[in-house]
Amino acid sequence: MKLVIAIVQDTDAPGLTKALLERGFQSTKLASTGGFLREGNTTLLIGLEDEKVPEVLELIKEKCRTRTRLVSRGLPFAEAPDPFLVQPVEVQVGGAVVFVLPVEHFVKL
Repeated sequence: MKLVIAIVQDTDAPGLTKALLERGFQSTKLASTGGFLREGNTTLLIGLEDEKVPEVLELIKEKCRTRTRLVSRGLPFAEAPDPFLVQPVEVQVGGAVVFVLPVEHFVKL
């Protein structure tokens, strides 16, 4: 057995959890916060058989696309030593961070 830990953007989570359920995969949803943009993420815990891992990874890849977004660097315009420091910057968001861990023992009570 494996435990898939998928950290996805909050906006991608509903579509992913729906797709997982439609394919018969159960998941546990945890709220989490990202470090870089300090925005909400969803961490999904998915327990499954080894041979099902590629199917779940493909669903994650399909439902959690990367995209670009403009973000400000956080300095107020009046305090910026250079006006270009407060110009929005294009960053890549979305996608997923996925860990696949071996499960030594599993019990459902």
